[in-house]
Amino acid sequence: MTGKTIFRGLIALGLFAASTSAAFAEDEAPAQSGKGGLDFTISGSAGLVSDYRFRGVSQTDKHMAVQAGLTLMHKSGFYASTWASNLAGWGQFGGANMELDLVGGYTKTFKKVTVDAGLTWYMYPGGSNTTDFAEPYVKLSAPLGPISALVGVAYAPKQKALGNFSNTSYSRGQSWDNLYVWGDASYAIPHTKLKPRAHIGHSNGNPGLGPNGTSVTPTGSYWDWNLGADYAVAGPISLGISYIDTSITKRKAAYLQPNFSSTKDGSSIAGSTVVFSLTAAF
Repeated sequence: MTGKTIFRGLIALGLFAASTSAAFAEDEAPAQSGKGGLDFTISGSAGLVSDYRFRGVSQTDKHMAVQAGLTLMHKSGFYASTWASNLAGWGQFGGANMELDLVGGYTKTFKKVTVDAGLTWYMYPGGSNTTDFAEPYVKLSAPLGPISALVGVAYAPKQKALGNFSNTSYSRGQSWDNLYVWGDASYAIPHTKLKPRAHIGHSNGNPGLGPNGTSVTPTGSYWDWNLGADYAVAGPISLGISYIDTSITKRKAAYLQPNFSSTKDGSSIAGSTVVFSLTAAF
């Protein structure tokens, strides 16, 4: 990862979601606003991860990533946010070295259930023309006893950026859609700074790679899962560890070579891994 890439990631400060996972932008609901009687509140985070995994697949060739995010929330429940991370920049996303997400949505709590709906626009600056795509989402979150639970659905309608590309077939004008369904759970252990968490998701879309190396779903239909924990070190700083894996087999990964293999050792970028993170929230 070059110094230029790191600089771009830091400039994007106002980014990161998801799981923090990314990633994780898709896994976290924005904080409620209205503190101090203000109409708007701003929150965000910045951090380092040992590998940026999006829905179980490495976006950084199994290298570390600099990520940051910023959310502007109105007391009415409407919000806008942005998130960014460096990328591998090789063969994926038309050669882009950066992902920049723009998000807009609305969230409201009914008794104990919070509804969050919006749209994410995924951008890959510096990549080829057919890379950006839009994905609406709906998330429901609620406490289940001591456990915080969330379920979500994200559906990207047919777009050229999600079109099919494989080693054997390519359609220049083709479009494809993608459906992602997921669930998250976390538990803050009383009298400790430790919060275990779990994630499972299912993606269903194009059966190839997409026109720019890797699209939202690289192999048609697969599962991804994540087991991990966060530890509050001091103030807003936390350390995280996650075990991440997918149901993408070696055979499926081999079908998608060479874009689906790491330049480090030739292994699949969707194989099991342990990801470490350091995050500061504000």
